[in-house]
Amino acid sequence: MATEEKVIVIDFGGQYNQLVARRVRECNVYCEIYSYRTPIEQIKAMNPKGIILTGGPNSCYEEGAPTYTKELFELGIPVLGLCYGAQLMMHVLGGKVEKAPVREYGKTETFIDGAKNSLFADIEEKTIVWMSHFDYISKVAPGFEIIAHTSDCPVAAAACEEKKLYAIQFHPEVLHTVKGKEILHNFVRNICKTAGTWRMDSFVENTISEIRDKVGDGKVLLALSGGVDSSVLAALLARAIGKQLTCVFVDHGLLRKNEGDEVESVFGPNGNFDINFIRVNAAQRYYDKLKGVEEPERKRKIIGEEFIRVFEEEAKKIGTVDFLAQGTIYPDVVESGLGGESVVIKSHHNVGGLPDYVDFKEIIEPLRSLFKDEVRKAGLELGLPEYLVFRQPFPGPGLGIRIIGEVTAEKVRIVQDADFIYREELANAGLEKLPDQYFAALSNMRSVGVMGDERTYDYAVVLRAVETVDFMTAEASEIPFAVLQKVMSRIINEVKGVNRVMYDLTSKPPGTVEFE
Repeated sequence: MATEEKVIVIDFGGQYNQLVARRVRECNVYCEIYSYRTPIEQIKAMNPKGIILTGGPNSCYEEGAPTYTKELFELGIPVLGLCYGAQLMMHVLGGKVEKAPVREYGKTETFIDGAKNSLFADIEEKTIVWMSHFDYISKVAPGFEIIAHTSDCPVAAAACEEKKLYAIQFHPEVLHTVKGKEILHNFVRNICKTAGTWRMDSFVENTISEIRDKVGDGKVLLALSGGVDSSVLAALLARAIGKQLTCVFVDHGLLRKNEGDEVESVFGPNGNFDINFIRVNAAQRYYDKLKGVEEPERKRKIIGEEFIRVFEEEAKKIGTVDFLAQGTIYPDVVESGLGGESVVIKSHHNVGGLPDYVDFKEIIEPLRSLFKDEVRKAGLELGLPEYLVFRQPFPGPGLGIRIIGEVTAEKVRIVQDADFIYREELANAGLEKLPDQYFAALSNMRSVGVMGDERTYDYAVVLRAVETVDFMTAEASEIPFAVLQKVMSRIINEVKGVNRVMYDLTSKPPGTVEFE
């Protein structure tokens, strides 16, 4: 992506690497993540306005620990080290890092020392920060002064104002650090002297121009799932090239209630965009393939493979296209090991290889530089309806993994109706944006119940709602009991085949957000 200025994050395996980059972008400055293995010459060529070193799980003084050349701190570019990054800065520049006599973890009262410095400008002398370290800086490097401490940590922060080098032991990127956003703003905007001109409206217009230049009069094919990423990509491409775009929407019958029709209402013949739209109603085909299959991974594989087959059949009808568009976003790039150093979390289908089942010349990924919240902003900028832009996260295999055991048309109907009621009642209570993800799932348990004067033997629906920052960990949301009672009552009264409703209190870990 073309941009005039950027701050880069050098990743040493920290769990918050993406969060650091997002916080920088919240300062309206473009930011990218690179591994600590990135050569210094490549860093120089990027000409960043600032550099941030992330945390990491290692001890910087141990043999083989991730490190970086001293030259990084001699480029004349402001550098901010966070946690491990702070310790590494001190270690490389002649300070001393040792095992801490007292490990600090969690919210910690911190005191700003001496005269105000540029990093802590307008920060109170006493503040709360988030600590997570078992090593500590026992001696600062020559030229540095201590600018913050805690009761157990003599160097909570240190600075060399002359060279614009800053080391902070805590994590300003997490919300638990009360003034974390202000500290990062001070570094990114004031110390790095950035203009703060990176905004979503300019991203949309610039990207539309880039797409037009790249595509020319070529044809583009997109597999439209109806999820946020592919929908925003479809809208972006539609604005750029109109009828040169063909969207194939495979409705596998495992979507949420009315979702297929909603996608068609936006992108279909009577929708907001002048594109070629093909909807394939393949529900029965999927149900036939899934008949008798109970094992979760096998279900995933069947659903994924069948999608490829259906998409391939439609693509062959279209013939050769010039470009295949994919909704890859920045976390996909980072988590696939291509943009940072943290442990690879998933092998995303959008990254690392080109499909061999479509006849095309090149792949394009216009959203590749955006985080999910930025994709949503782009969607609003492009005029997509809010219900689509802020749609709940939804797994690729759809309801296939929210139905425990065999998938049947009846079970899909049950979970669709129950989920619809759940979402509707949370919206009625003004809670639809409180949990980060919520849905109804169908257990494989059937039990005896009493409805009217009759005994029943029906399914149990499980309600799930979680709150999370990054989906790496999650806690069950505290939905008011009265709301849960109303949801329960409506599901049992309105959804045939259900006589019990349960609420899942499991956190992640040990559980997962989804059921299978």
